[in-house]
Amino acid sequence: MTPLLLETSEFIGEDGEEKFWQFVDTVKELTVYKNGESVRSYYNLITKKAGQFLTDLQVRLLKLALSLRVYSPAVHAFQQIASDEPPPEACSAFISVHGQHACRDLCSISLNDFFAYRPKPYLYKNDHKFPGVNSTDLPVVVLYAEIGTKKFNTFHKLLSERAGEGKLIYVLRHFVSKPKKMHLSGYGVELAIKSTEYKAVDDTQVKDSKSAMNSEDDYEDEVQGFLFGQLKKSHPELQDQLDDLKKHLTESTNDMAPLKVWEMQDLSFQAADRILSAPKFDSLKLMRELSQNFPSKARSLTRVAVNREMRKEIEENQKRLGETMGLHPGDAGLFINGLHIDLDVHNPFSILDIIRAEAKVLEGLHHLGIKGEHVGKLLRLPVGPVEDNYALDIRHSAIMWINDIESDPTYKTWPSSLQELLRATFPGVIRQIRRNFFNLVLFLDPIQEDSFELVKLAELFYKHKIPLRIGFVFVVNTDDKVDGFLDPGVAFYRVLNYVIEEYDVSQAFMSMILMYNKVDVGETLSVETVTAFLKRKFPKANAGKILGLDSEYDDKRKAGGVFYRKTGLGPLPVALFNGVPLGSEEMDPDELETVLLQRIMDATNFFQRGVFMGHISDGVDVLDFLMEQPNVVPRINPLILSSSRNYLTLTASPEYVDTIVLGILLLTWLSQGFIKYCHGTADEEWVYGVTTWIIADIEKASGRRLLLSCLKHMRSSSGLRLGVVNNPSGKLTMESTLLYRALWASLLTQKSKETFGFIQKLLKEENIRLLHQGTKIKDLLVPGMDQDAFEKKHNTLELDFLRSQQLFCQEVLKLRAGQRAVVSNGRILGPFEEDEELSTEDFHLLEKITLSTSAEKIRGRVKQMGLKGDKASDLVMKVDALLTSAPKQEARKDVKLAKDKHSVLHLTPREDEVFFDVVAIVDPLSRETQKLSHLLIVLAQVVNMRLQVFMNCRAKLSEMPLKSFYRYVLEPDVTFLGNDTLSSGPVARFTDIPESPLLTLNMITPESWMVEAVRSPYDLDNIHLQEVSGVVAAEYELEYLLLEGHCFDLSTGQPPRGLQFTLGMSQDPLMQDTIVMANLGYFQLKANPGAWILRLRKGRSEEIYQIFAHDGTDSPADAADVIVVLNSFHSKIIKVRVQKRTDKLNEDLLSEATESKGLWDTITSFTGGSSSEDEDKKKEDVLNIFSVASGHLYERFLRIMMLSILQHTQTPVKFWFLKNYLSPSFKETIPHMAQAYGFQYELVQYKWPRWLHQQTEKQRIIWGYKILFLDVLFPLAVDKIIFVDADQIVRADLKELRDLDLEGAPYGYTPFCDSRKEMEGYRFWKTGYWATHLGHRKYHISALYVVDLKKFRKIAAGDRLRGQYQALSQDPNSLSNLDQDLPNNMIHQVAIKSLPQEWLWCETWCDDGSKKTAKTIDLCNNPKTKEPKLEAAVRIVSEWSRYDSEIKQFLRVFFFFFFGTLHCTYIYIVHS
Repeated sequence: MTPLLLETSEFIGEDGEEKFWQFVDTVKELTVYKNGESVRSYYNLITKKAGQFLTDLQVRLLKLALSLRVYSPAVHAFQQIASDEPPPEACSAFISVHGQHACRDLCSISLNDFFAYRPKPYLYKNDHKFPGVNSTDLPVVVLYAEIGTKKFNTFHKLLSERAGEGKLIYVLRHFVSKPKKMHLSGYGVELAIKSTEYKAVDDTQVKDSKSAMNSEDDYEDEVQGFLFGQLKKSHPELQDQLDDLKKHLTESTNDMAPLKVWEMQDLSFQAADRILSAPKFDSLKLMRELSQNFPSKARSLTRVAVNREMRKEIEENQKRLGETMGLHPGDAGLFINGLHIDLDVHNPFSILDIIRAEAKVLEGLHHLGIKGEHVGKLLRLPVGPVEDNYALDIRHSAIMWINDIESDPTYKTWPSSLQELLRATFPGVIRQIRRNFFNLVLFLDPIQEDSFELVKLAELFYKHKIPLRIGFVFVVNTDDKVDGFLDPGVAFYRVLNYVIEEYDVSQAFMSMILMYNKVDVGETLSVETVTAFLKRKFPKANAGKILGLDSEYDDKRKAGGVFYRKTGLGPLPVALFNGVPLGSEEMDPDELETVLLQRIMDATNFFQRGVFMGHISDGVDVLDFLMEQPNVVPRINPLILSSSRNYLTLTASPEYVDTIVLGILLLTWLSQGFIKYCHGTADEEWVYGVTTWIIADIEKASGRRLLLSCLKHMRSSSGLRLGVVNNPSGKLTMESTLLYRALWASLLTQKSKETFGFIQKLLKEENIRLLHQGTKIKDLLVPGMDQDAFEKKHNTLELDFLRSQQLFCQEVLKLRAGQRAVVSNGRILGPFEEDEELSTEDFHLLEKITLSTSAEKIRGRVKQMGLKGDKASDLVMKVDALLTSAPKQEARKDVKLAKDKHSVLHLTPREDEVFFDVVAIVDPLSRETQKLSHLLIVLAQVVNMRLQVFMNCRAKLSEMPLKSFYRYVLEPDVTFLGNDTLSSGPVARFTDIPESPLLTLNMITPESWMVEAVRSPYDLDNIHLQEVSGVVAAEYELEYLLLEGHCFDLSTGQPPRGLQFTLGMSQDPLMQDTIVMANLGYFQLKANPGAWILRLRKGRSEEIYQIFAHDGTDSPADAADVIVVLNSFHSKIIKVRVQKRTDKLNEDLLSEATESKGLWDTITSFTGGSSSEDEDKKKEDVLNIFSVASGHLYERFLRIMMLSILQHTQTPVKFWFLKNYLSPSFKETIPHMAQAYGFQYELVQYKWPRWLHQQTEKQRIIWGYKILFLDVLFPLAVDKIIFVDADQIVRADLKELRDLDLEGAPYGYTPFCDSRKEMEGYRFWKTGYWATHLGHRKYHISALYVVDLKKFRKIAAGDRLRGQYQALSQDPNSLSNLDQDLPNNMIHQVAIKSLPQEWLWCETWCDDGSKKTAKTIDLCNNPKTKEPKLEAAVRIVSEWSRYDSEIKQFLRVFFFFFFGTLHCTYIYIVHS
């Protein structure tokens, strides 16, 4: 159990490291209160301390986060990192200095001795680094301690002092000396009603559960209006009678008799009517009650008469939702402030993240005084950086176009209609359409060696009539005194101009190529080469007139250089495709052809969408359409265009700001009128979209240049106002602030026009020199200024306001003295290096980007609010900073209903508080509502919200819409018992469950969780409450978090099938391993919170491949070790790109060569069996058997099946069991059974991938595991595996089956018998689809099959099966017997070897005569007699009872007690 104080620190730390350390200082010895106070009081103290840094809303979100234990993985991750140190013995806290440890005194480690030659520790992104000097040459001291303890405070005081002095780098990691397990929440639990067509329940009696429900679990529900909890308190003497009454009422209510079809038709509408008719504040609880307990509530709903007005309104709204949002009757949707929350993707952890991000924006707008409908309008504005790559406008006269697709005769036979884009073609074909869709502009210096290769590539595209318009911008020497006889670049340019003028552009392009053809490899273009070409090709031309100083062919020579410098592009050569600059790695001539072809295909898709959506038509100029896209900018400056941006908090309210944070208060003052602006227009009511602050020391030339660049830009801009903040380089004196005081005095006393002119004049360098020579400031005033007012203000200005600005620069902007920066609508650019400049063009770009991405839209909304002048401009600035700094979200949707009087549940928010706008669209009787109803109830307790719930009912139901009971485990706050101690944690409680149905328990957890049942004597797959006295209790544990990834070979772009990864720590490198699928290159690994190292597995994977790059990890892309940190309950998905080693390019991972020695040794069995030295012999001699089972009956069958295999073979056996669904009792006993009977075993598990169509029924999920993951469940060293159904009895040596020749097929199955003639009418495969599909082939049974895993992987059989499953499983009527139908359906693509009939005998399909030769007997269901499994086993298999008795005797002898820990959840099921 991670301490709540540590989790609270992580919650606060998400708002910045500064807040984290301030909180740490506030609670550094808080645990001293732990002993003297109750647990509840200590918890209240923690939240009170947190409240110093959080708003009331954020405190409520903190409590929800603590209830969910959201930050427990973050705390536990540090615990795992500490274990890899490892920690010194008996230390509750310790420090680590470059690998050296101490737990008492830092002085015991000499920093100077150790850090100099020891490698620095790896610092993770989530490490807490104390804000000090943090120089790279300082020793790094990592403190592992529990915040709030005395030991922590001792170390923290010393380390923070030394870090502040610049002597070390101080890093804090949480460490709890004795961690415990705890209860979690944020998941669902389902009791699904099972079919009892075939009785499959174990008859072994289970002793009554020792788990009695605690006082906190004495959950009393209202039954038919009686509050039994209250009645028992009032009349304790009537306990027994009240229990009898409650049972009677419950049984009369929970009528489980099946409904007639006509009774089901309106159930959804009847549930909606009942919910909407209830009192408003009970409606959500009623919706939860009806959906989560529907099987027992269904009959009562049939008596509800549906309101006609409601039905009519629902149908009208459904029509509207279908047209506007694509939602159909029965679909569910949740929208928070217009953000769509997909319930299949999101869980409470991700929803909390969304709500927390939204809360910051909502509170910011609230603090700015924006309320009511204006909040929603501002939230829905599409703000934020353009996601596309930025492009330059290529409609420029400096570009020399060598072709024009639209007008050149070469392309005149091509069609010109844009509709040609929508015509079907073969994939990869480039359409030849007479339009300038694709434009390549090359910026070249003709003298550079690279230029020739790029010109040759352009020629290749030109000659092959690729529809690519090609243009050149030549950047050559612009000195007028340099002519073509002195500079080859100038000569080259003039010759091209001569050819264009005398001939045409295409001739000039050919001349360019001919000139370069004369340049030897490794050489560059020379004047001699150009003159020789001119003389040879154009003998009549006058070289002197063309190349000399007075050349007539020098037109636009400077234009290329001017355009190039104005664009801000990087070093030459540079290429633009449709205006988008290509990266330096893409400019490699060997790669550029492929890059351009891919860009052409991508652009084709863009234009196809445009034509299809009607954005572009035949009458529109294609190039104009391209250049009017929002990603087109006048200049490329990565600093301005970067999507990684830093913003000031301009909405801070002093009420919620700690007084220590002086900088934020200063910021508040600055944004409330303590900064004066220079305006671009004289109109005082003008609303400016952009507010720019220049942060500089204008007493320095670099500061003046920055300010002048912005002022120069303002001459042509009316959308910007300018403020100047002084960041002095030295001590503040009247002399050292002369210029700034003059600037400030003019802002305070003069009109905008005069101020604008005066500042420009003041900052000119010649005037600065005059001031240094003794000229007075008043002598520089411009006409129209009020001299008296100026002089009076200038002479009386104090230095205090300058000191506040200096403090602001240091505390808020974190600038050193004299450093320059620019703040544009709260966005910080800088600090700038001394030689770094922002030009006038850069300020133009900054304004354009700010306006186009957000400010112009916000300005429009603010003007609609009726505000004007500086007040409105301030609001635009603050709202822009708030909205654009928020995390990027998908587009918000405005859910509009036709009517909302009869079909919508309305809950109004509390007034004068921040509120969330929540819209839920639900079918009240759906799986989504089972979860959503409880989620909404909890959210209503945490946040203030305006809620609308629309009943999206389904009509004419023909079957029960829900076949399960459900509980969602989620609480708004940490819960305590009556004695103020912490409760054991959230649990799923099922009360008043009817006794008659047979139930199976399913855990519905977040995607990244891998849970297992760890304690329950009951059969959780077959819960029949009629046979249970007392409470059915079960405990599950979150065993692992899932790390998922996608891997691709960089050379081929294809997944490297069979590649193996390992996951471990430095002390233990191989803790988990996995295999890469061909489907999406997918792989998954199991891990716990912590920092893990991902490597290629030693052996063929590491010999053939190397990791080239990776995304989503926690180490740099080129790092040797791939470090992955799991520190949250969110899914972690990484991408890995690998490359074959140069000497292994022709090697295949899945070739016949065996996996190198060592792999088999690492496949550890739970019995710890030793491995043979001879690898091949080991694999030959081991019989690998795979099986799955769920429920006590099938585990009973499974043990008998194992015994029958072992008694018929002399070959060592290794069993492989799917762990996902095994009961706790089976997992407890299997190690002892393995020891007693001398076999090996391994429990394998695999999480169903999120991208593969999910099954919801447990039996179908198990069937899926039998067939869909065979290629990744087992190590590569396992050549063959035999699947044996749990309910089979083996009568032969399975070694014979393993060694059977499969004749090239990847697997072998036994066909269904034909010999029992009375079952002919049940053989579905002989008619309809199967008869047609199979042809002469047989339909095979999936109870027994042998798989050649080498062949299976080599032909990608697993990937093919998953692909076919994905296609077919979307139809609920297909794959009714998933594990059997899928391989039979794929028989033409993945061949099946038909095994001899004696390998599987089943009484249902095989006659009695063939039984004597049967090698295995399967207890398959009989659709005719429906005989229960146990009765059939005893009757059909003579030896079955003997096996059963032997196993029962074994279990009696080896009965084991359960050893307890706290687990992820408790589940209580109480029958009525």
